[in-house]
Amino acid sequence: MTKRSITVLGATGSIGLSTLDVIRRHPDRFSVYALTAGTRADELATLCREFRPAVAVMADSEAAERLKALLADMPETRVLAGETGLCEVAASAESDTVMAAIVGAAGLAPTLAAVRAGKRVLLANKEALVMSGKLFMDAVERHGAELLPIDSEHNAIFQCMPADKVRDPHGAGITRILLTASGGPFRESAAEDLRAVTPAQACAHPNWSMGQKISVDSATLMNKGLELIEACWLFNTTPANVQVHVHPESIIHSMVEYADGSVLAQLGSPDMRTPIANGLAWPERIEAGVAPLDLFAIGRFHFERPDLQRFPCLRLAAEAFAAGGTAPAVLNAANEVAVAAFLEGRLCFADIPVIIERALTATEVVPADSFDTIFAKDAEARRRAREQISLLAV
Repeated sequence: MTKRSITVLGATGSIGLSTLDVIRRHPDRFSVYALTAGTRADELATLCREFRPAVAVMADSEAAERLKALLADMPETRVLAGETGLCEVAASAESDTVMAAIVGAAGLAPTLAAVRAGKRVLLANKEALVMSGKLFMDAVERHGAELLPIDSEHNAIFQCMPADKVRDPHGAGITRILLTASGGPFRESAAEDLRAVTPAQACAHPNWSMGQKISVDSATLMNKGLELIEACWLFNTTPANVQVHVHPESIIHSMVEYADGSVLAQLGSPDMRTPIANGLAWPERIEAGVAPLDLFAIGRFHFERPDLQRFPCLRLAAEAFAAGGTAPAVLNAANEVAVAAFLEGRLCFADIPVIIERALTATEVVPADSFDTIFAKDAEARRRAREQISLLAV
């Protein structure tokens, strides 16, 4: 057994904290090289005192100065700031594994730095792959990185496939990927009621403990749309071969259908420590602190088709993937801006997909032939989304 050295990008978020909890349980297997956060200097300082990383990075420069002051008695932990610091620790030869858990487009550059360094990359940031698709996967292959999916659904699909056929599912006799969705907190709400949804209601997921942005994405089904695109790139397939099943219990995390009629499913409690432990220790299995699954208590499972009339974000994601080029990056950027406006009380919940669709219509799709092009379209889509929000603002 070789002890793995871990860098956690986004250490103070829900995925980061769950990752550190698994690491905490296995000090003989894992050490922490670097921890990063956005603005939560006090929280990162507490984690640094426990895990004693060689480097700590704040994305915000003012927060980095605060962190330096908080860790003045810990000269062994170097404090860096900004995207440059994030990319430096992601690429450093001092760690072999990077947990990519920075939310949104901000996670692309450091995640790509880890890929280019040929590391084991535990991908919890779906937006990086949604934005850059083929360029990202080409970089994984070119640099010999080991990309392991951490989203519970993609990790479940990964577990249900032969390890050597992840990029060749049809060669493994796989006919469909069955991607599950909880349906979010408004699965049974009438369309007219969605206009009155508050940020607190949207962030109260019935099954999962998640950050605000991903909770809102789950409530609009955009999270499933992003996961649809991510699945297509990870497993080299198309939306026609991916079917979304709303599964309110969130126990079956996804399934894979084979040509002989077999369907393999991965089950587990709705706890992100399971896929995180799978990625950290793969191909081994380790204890993750997750309670055993009690199927008797659950009793039965339910499945529904997603309602694309009430929740059009899933449709918009499939259309963006079909359009290709920079369309998925535009979709993601507009969604990030719309969700932020909703959380700030400047946009109605039901208008989130309206903003996304208008941004997609207004932003020309061009070939995603470079990361500079993708970042430029990301910036353009954000401007267009803000313009539309000003017209619809609450």
